[in-house]
Amino acid sequence: MDIRHLKIFIAVAETGSMSAAAKKFFITQPSVSQVIKELENHYHLLLFERLGKRLFITPAGKQLCDQAHIVVRQFEALEKNISTLGHKEVIRIGSTITIGACLLPSLITDFKNPNIESFCYVNNTKMIENKLLKAELDIGLVEGKISHPDLIVEPVIDDYLVIACSRAHPFAGRQKLAAQELENEIFVLREKGSGTRDLFMDFARSKDLTLNIGWEVTSPEIIKTIVIKNKCLAAISIRLIEEEVRTDEIYAIRHQSPIWNRTFNLVYHKDKHISPAMSDFMEVARRYGNTGSVKALSLGQLS
Repeated sequence: MDIRHLKIFIAVAETGSMSAAAKKFFITQPSVSQVIKELENHYHLLLFERLGKRLFITPAGKQLCDQAHIVVRQFEALEKNISTLGHKEVIRIGSTITIGACLLPSLITDFKNPNIESFCYVNNTKMIENKLLKAELDIGLVEGKISHPDLIVEPVIDDYLVIACSRAHPFAGRQKLAAQELENEIFVLREKGSGTRDLFMDFARSKDLTLNIGWEVTSPEIIKTIVIKNKCLAAISIRLIEEEVRTDEIYAIRHQSPIWNRTFNLVYHKDKHISPAMSDFMEVARRYGNTGSVKALSLGQLS
């Protein structure tokens, strides 16, 4: 069994077709079938079930596929690193959308190193988690929950959610607000898979609130525009609207308890080799520490 076996196996698992895998690797379909048979014999496991003309991956096959992604990516990284000795090191950084909008550009600026090249990928927590597990990213910075046992999570930066509204909204300037009053309002929320959305929806369920979700948006800038122009409410990171709160475009309401407090977390695979570039990026992220200036903002209180 070698790396080629794993690459062909991954292609079959992802396409669900031996013929498609054969085309990808410019080999015959019987050759692909032989590779799968050799893997099954090697591990003494059934990797695919054949029902009629369709191919279905087994639970054992799915587990092997997850691990094979990591092995293949690490092998490719090894090949690339050894063949480019003396050249720049590359680090692949994943960031959730909230962090990508409010912190990542500054982090990358502070991280600048002439011997290191960075590639940044921004998406929601679930997508970052999947790419870390497949070794398609070296390290992630996320605000959502990470529960996979193969990923190490280190809290590094403080944050908290607020309810944002425009200065034209009836809630603007209110010092006290009851959670039940939120049921009568239209919300703009992040997409499913977002850590921000998950945290706020957990709160709504705990209060038995029925929310009117009128907008579902991935872009923080669009969310802010909708809040200001359409008089909607949004659950959003205080870091994303700090400037608008200071300039009086947006009014923010924070829960009186710490239930909306959270951290931005560094995440990486437990089997990942911590390269010098990864170590340097971690240190830059750790220096960002806490919420800093946002603590001085005057906010309303939700009970």
